[in-house]
Amino acid sequence: MRLPALSTLAAIGLILSACSHQPASDTAAVLAANALRQATPEAGSGRYPLSTDIAANAMVVTAHPLATEAALTMLRAGGSAVDAAIAAQAMLGLVEPQSSGFGGGGFMVFAEPLREKIARVTAIDGRETAPAATNDRRFLRADGEPMTFDEALANARAVGVPGVVSMLDQAHQRWGKLPWQTLLAPAIEAARKGVPVSHRLHTLSATDPLLARSKTLAPLLLNRSGKAWPTGHLLKNPAYAELLETLAKEGPSAFYQGKLAKRFVRELRAAGSDITDTDWSSYSADVTPALCLPIASYTACSAPAPSGGFSVLEMVSLWHRHQQTQRGPALNILSNDLSTDSLHGLLEAERLGFADRQRYGADPRQVVVPVSGLLSHYYLNQRARLIGDLAAQGAVPAGRPHGAKISATDGQVLEHGTSHISIVDTQGRWLAMTSSIEDRFGSRLLIRGVLMNNQLTDFSFVPTQNDLPVANRVGPGKRPRSAMSPTILINGEGRPVLAMGSPGGSRILGFNARVLSAYIAGVHDAGKLVSLPMALNRNGPSEVERTLGRDAIAELKARGHDVKVVDMASGHGVIVRRGSTLQGAADPRREGQAVGF
Repeated sequence: MRLPALSTLAAIGLILSACSHQPASDTAAVLAANALRQATPEAGSGRYPLSTDIAANAMVVTAHPLATEAALTMLRAGGSAVDAAIAAQAMLGLVEPQSSGFGGGGFMVFAEPLREKIARVTAIDGRETAPAATNDRRFLRADGEPMTFDEALANARAVGVPGVVSMLDQAHQRWGKLPWQTLLAPAIEAARKGVPVSHRLHTLSATDPLLARSKTLAPLLLNRSGKAWPTGHLLKNPAYAELLETLAKEGPSAFYQGKLAKRFVRELRAAGSDITDTDWSSYSADVTPALCLPIASYTACSAPAPSGGFSVLEMVSLWHRHQQTQRGPALNILSNDLSTDSLHGLLEAERLGFADRQRYGADPRQVVVPVSGLLSHYYLNQRARLIGDLAAQGAVPAGRPHGAKISATDGQVLEHGTSHISIVDTQGRWLAMTSSIEDRFGSRLLIRGVLMNNQLTDFSFVPTQNDLPVANRVGPGKRPRSAMSPTILINGEGRPVLAMGSPGGSRILGFNARVLSAYIAGVHDAGKLVSLPMALNRNGPSEVERTLGRDAIAELKARGHDVKVVDMASGHGVIVRRGSTLQGAADPRREGQAVGF
């Protein structure tokens, strides 16, 4: 489905922890309260029409139609996938401030053709960093007890140095073609002239209990009576336009050095942050080879730790290895979905992978993350044998892969607010990028029109458990663990065939594993991939959507699954190569749009 006529928007121009042990009862109570607060990592806003498109040359899928159009404008002007992503991200900061923008961080996976078909896949880590002055007591009260999530969010304590601008800058230096002035022009014009408040932005603004307390954000999103602007209200953000104009004129480095950077730091410190000018100016996104793993006849490539990429690869590989031992088909041909047997195997694989992630997932710059051990042939076979005909009763322990250090399991699964972009350009370059500001509206601090993240709450609030260190504890300059896991799938000929990723907090891992396993099993229609009933396991109950169907739910229960029927807020952006064409699709659980040419 292509973009509808946009004559009504013509007026706006282009569419736009010194405490080593805490009393178990009190600590457990706070952590349980945090878990309840985050039981649904991302709020839903209903269902939207499924957006799909088929094209021969290029494809864009983003979380909002205006971001999609901004990206397409760059591709039609001869820009690269990276150029399109920058234009889209700038627009998302205006139209989807609750989830994404220049005040947060993210991960990018980029595949470029080498020779005729073989692809080279690169990852860029734009995850936020903790200030140098921090320590592992950051989210502990004076009595050594962990803060509640809302306590940690109450000031700028949870703000990390944003990484998304540096990530985009690093990508642009390598693969960009158009100048930043051109790339930011659509968002600048839209921010000045205004964009209609979407249904999702209205819904999340109207239901956020912390929004009215924010002296900086409330004036943007609420009227004088304290009510959220209605859907269709023309939202303007002139401060954001000024910031983008500065970046357009001076380049992205102006975000980290100079007057603009100092203003960010000054206002954050006034709000309670200990971020310094040095913390801010010294930030740099990391460019590395993507983390790749052969699965079936494909190679799946995602972002390295602290991204959740290794967990998604582990989960899907465990599922595939278990499938190879089963006699039944992986795909239910009648429903074009995983068979119940196969879905059971995936849920159990996710249970095992999530257990490993909760123990070992962290910043590999500061702690040992045994990724090679976790993804080794021996370890994967060993873990896959644990998947039986019946579901595990209760949480399973993490394994002991080669290279692992003794550490404690992190009981927190706090991550949420996120957005995803998938793009293929006319030169055959594929991009998958997931970005986030963490909580809905992040820290609720609006500086120069930019919402600042609260990503430091993705660290464990307690540095130790049972006198053992938690790998994902807070540390100076450390990057928090993330569930974000943009992924590109390469076929046996070395060509990208699938770009994917999703928002959804800690559920991202299951969301992505669900779509990736379905593709490997034979579901190659982009619209069907994003419309699959979501089902996942975070080493506890098996969470499923009602649309999975009564029969499938009953069969899972018969296999011993503690099934919880819940609403899901995945937001997949998927591009599939089918022969000589590209097919894109945006998750109907959000307001995204897929368009190509």
